[in-house]
Amino acid sequence: MKIHTSAKFADLSLLFVALIWGSTFVIVQNAITFLQPLIFNGIRFFLAALFLFLWLLIFKPSQLKQLNIHCLKSGFILGICLFIGYAFQTIGLVYTTSAKAGFITGLSVVLVPLFMFLFLKQTLLINHIIGVVIATIGLYLLTISNAFLFNIGDFYVLICAIGFALQIILTGKYSKEHPTLLLTIVQLFTVSIFGIIGSFLFENPKANFKIDIIFQKEVIIALIITSVLATALAFLIQTSLQKYTNSTRVALIFATEPVFAAMTAYLFNNEQLTASATIGCVLILLGMIFSELPRKTLLATFRRGKIIEK
Repeated sequence: MKIHTSAKFADLSLLFVALIWGSTFVIVQNAITFLQPLIFNGIRFFLAALFLFLWLLIFKPSQLKQLNIHCLKSGFILGICLFIGYAFQTIGLVYTTSAKAGFITGLSVVLVPLFMFLFLKQTLLINHIIGVVIATIGLYLLTISNAFLFNIGDFYVLICAIGFALQIILTGKYSKEHPTLLLTIVQLFTVSIFGIIGSFLFENPKANFKIDIIFQKEVIIALIITSVLATALAFLIQTSLQKYTNSTRVALIFATEPVFAAMTAYLFNNEQLTASATIGCVLILLGMIFSELPRKTLLATFRRGKIIEK
């Protein structure tokens, strides 16, 4: 079936979002050599939340009337999950490579159906099982291979993937009950608050708030790209254009994020994976794709040797 022009534009825009997300692994890793992880996330998400709040005041002011205790509670819960994801991802980047972090983070796509089966008793389809098995093998090859041994950074990023998976599941529930933009702003402010509090508890506040550190070129660039492009703008693109395509295509497009992470890590940090680690990355990507393919499409792929677009 021929894809409508608006659908093509939406797919290309979402691919651009995946590129931004993938490239931020290297950018963040460079920034946290100057600014500690938790305060970096605190500032990043405060700027993103502030940007979206100003957007809300200008373009969607009527949504403020729907702000209530239930919305605040829902956004707070989502924010906790998102904080776990980004906090452990950023801390993990201190100890592991950008390429590995990108692919391990991508496991959240595989964990979503698994968690929905374990906690919500939803049926686990054959493609979910295949995806989990393939991705698990890929994770083993990626992290247990010669110079790429499983380290504490990989473990932190694995916790991050769990946090993101829980956030995805809960977003599916809460986004039906509240305006998406309003819910996201509450969520981002929550991440910011936890990041700042966590920084005062577990990091060195005096080091974080030195002017020469905050205004380091790497820190400023990272904060602008991650807060405005990778968070605020990416969210606006996704919410405004996703309606022109379907959820399966979106999931498959976002599965390219770790690929972009590996590419940018190679280009800018000269990170090179071993042969077995590369195979592991490919298997994780395949596991992500299998997990998101609908059952009918998967059967059509096996029977006819191609995916038939409905």
